[in-house]
Amino acid sequence: MGFSEFDAYYGNIYGSRWKSLKEALLESSTPIPYHDGLIKPYMMDEASVIAAKTLRLPDSGIILDACAAPGGKSLVIASRVNNETVLLSNEFSGERRRRLVNVLDEYLPADKRKQIQISGFDAAAQGGRKSEHERFSAVMLDVPCSSERHVIKNEKALSEWTEARPKFLSKRQWALLSSAFLLLKPGASLVYCTCSISPLENDRTAERLIKKYKDAVRVDKPDFTLGEETQFGRMILPDQDKNLGPMYVARFKKLETQS
Repeated sequence: MGFSEFDAYYGNIYGSRWKSLKEALLESSTPIPYHDGLIKPYMMDEASVIAAKTLRLPDSGIILDACAAPGGKSLVIASRVNNETVLLSNEFSGERRRRLVNVLDEYLPADKRKQIQISGFDAAAQGGRKSEHERFSAVMLDVPCSSERHVIKNEKALSEWTEARPKFLSKRQWALLSSAFLLLKPGASLVYCTCSISPLENDRTAERLIKKYKDAVRVDKPDFTLGEETQFGRMILPDQDKNLGPMYVARFKKLETQS
């Protein structure tokens, strides 16, 4: 397996567009300095800032950033919350969690840092704990994904790539999304995002949420204008969006249901 299989897989998905998209993925993106409410600017892809700002923030309660490392989206959310809100930045990996803590400590002013708590639970399994159901007033879910922009530039990762990779990741993503929905309060906002270009990890995962929870979930499409509309969200791709992304963003609202 390797580049030929990678090329054929995404060529089959994107057709004639794949050539220009592949060329854009091979180019280096240009991070922007995000500085709102921070001690100093934090460099991140503008598409990531947009994704974090898509979350509808509550007036009070606890917001969960379920897969928070390295911390960019937590910084964006923290800079925008009011004093009545707590942000729980969660990262399952111990090594990545240490990096997350360092980022939050380095970039957030003391008053904002006090509003941020750190945890290390497996967000995919947390939905199995009924005591945690409907705990959070908003959930940001930036899931581990295929990260094709990194894979295509990494000779080792590309040589090891197989079609099993997006299939395996989509299973993990579904476990995370389904769990996050259980943790969400009725009336609250959930944002699901990836930096993958695979529909299997994007709209098809979002579709599973809608099919499983039916009347309890409503698609609340992102209201930013950058990128292109998909069935359930919006997709920012570097060949058409100033070399930003990739970034898929879907937003949902949990509804009250009759018992």
